[in-house]
Amino acid sequence: MLSKNEQRIRRSGQTRKRIAIQRVARLMVHRTNLHIYATIVSEDGERVIASASTVEPDVRKELAGDSKVAGKGGNVAAATAVGKRIAEKAKAAGVEKVAFDRAGFRYHGRVKALADAAREGGLQF
Repeated sequence: MLSKNEQRIRRSGQTRKRIAIQRVARLMVHRTNLHIYATIVSEDGERVIASASTVEPDVRKELAGDSKVAGKGGNVAAATAVGKRIAEKAKAAGVEKVAFDRAGFRYHGRVKALADAAREGGLQF
């Protein structure tokens, strides 16, 4: 029987095969209990175009202003901030269309919040 992490990795492999066929930039999401990370990788997978996470000092300052999420990067508000930031960085780099790679995580909660914020920021999935 596969562990929870092995199941997630198996699901992520299936998604990446489908995305590879599309030949578009990939918006990868990774989440931990404390943080969420978003990275846009070129179609060939060779280089990182843009990245954002709750570890960045600018995002930490933005989250510190909200009393509910002070010092926390593992919630929906933090994921929304990262989604907006990755959309801004992608636009600045000239990327508008991406494939959403949720890395086997359920499209729910923080992952969904990040995706919705990136869409609002102008990225097309």
